[in-house]
Amino acid sequence: MDEVTSFASFGLSDELRAAIEALGWTVPTPIQTRAIPAGLEGKDVVGIAQTGTGKTGAFVIPALETIRAGEGLQFLVLCPTRELAQQVAEDAKELGRGSGLRTADIVGGVGYGPQIQALEEGFEIIAATPGRFNDHLERGNVDLSGLRILVLDEADRMLDMGFRPQIEEVLRRSPRDRQTMLYSATMPNGVHALALQVTRDSVWVEATPEGTTAEGIDELVYTVKPELKPELLIELLESSEWDQVLVFTRTKAGADALRGRLEKAGVSTDTMHSDRRMEHRVRALDRFAKGTIRVLVATDVAQRGLDVEGISHVVNFDVPTDPEDYVHRIGRTGRAGAAGCAVTFVTGADFGYLKSIEHRLGRSLDRASVAEFDYSGTSQGGSGREKERRRSGGSMGRKSADDLSEEELSELLDFSK
Repeated sequence: MDEVTSFASFGLSDELRAAIEALGWTVPTPIQTRAIPAGLEGKDVVGIAQTGTGKTGAFVIPALETIRAGEGLQFLVLCPTRELAQQVAEDAKELGRGSGLRTADIVGGVGYGPQIQALEEGFEIIAATPGRFNDHLERGNVDLSGLRILVLDEADRMLDMGFRPQIEEVLRRSPRDRQTMLYSATMPNGVHALALQVTRDSVWVEATPEGTTAEGIDELVYTVKPELKPELLIELLESSEWDQVLVFTRTKAGADALRGRLEKAGVSTDTMHSDRRMEHRVRALDRFAKGTIRVLVATDVAQRGLDVEGISHVVNFDVPTDPEDYVHRIGRTGRAGAAGCAVTFVTGADFGYLKSIEHRLGRSLDRASVAEFDYSGTSQGGSGREKERRRSGGSMGRKSADDLSEEELSELLDFSK
């Protein structure tokens, strides 16, 4: 398709166009420009897209133009996490306003009653996690005979989490003439094979080249003494530009401890991890999305599927040990073309993980520092203005790995500091 400047170019119904306008969506994202026409034509689609590129709209919009109210379950989206399934369901509800289509999420961690009722009443749209959905399949609560569109969202993550048997069971019970769409941030061999298995004559679309992060994200690395990481975060939060901040920790205990330290410093904070009850996690996410709290501290349960507009900064308080997790974590900011900043705290012992991330990305990440917190000894003091520039992600205080001297690199590699 040639350049698309509005959703009207797709020839969508008036109701759907009104719903899109109500959401404030004006210009289709690249993945939507490429995938929506194929979806509207009924073609199978394989999409390679990072989080934050608008992929949910890329498969929900054509599905809403295809299915009809009152005809039972026709559109099923399988997602790796509860949070993502709930977000997809919410997006489908918003986009489907005025259509008469009913939407439900089928996820673990909550009661079966409302889910059974939604399945028995034949809700047209279901977003589900594979485990709970297969529970309902085994109990005979699901009728897939009228399924018209099946979406496997974040397929790489679902395979990583061991959901292939559940996916295959859904595929086995689904009509052969269905339309299938598979979306994945990466395309390793297992996902590639699955895509070929489940789709027919599919259109392959790609929004962001594999191995890169979404455009518009300013990425900075702060070298810091391990025991001073909470104080460095508090220092950075003094900047008014740090408006809505998502912080990733490696452990649940670490998330809880950091929340306590931030609240003691007067920063409104909540946590999101698997030890918290589902209703508490939903409430924390809702408070963060509404701006009631400024900081949400999370483990990797939130690295995918968390779709909150306006996240100004993502902080890797602990360096992710898997380079892929780095890409997915920082994809929470800079979403749908907005600007964002991703900050990673690196101690001496983390330097190997950092180099793995840079090798995966194929580029070095800029260095930034605040002198009194820096473990490497390479930073210099500066005026208050310079420190403010560093906090807000400005150009001062940065060094590319390629610009470091041999002596500075030697100090970075001295893990005893």
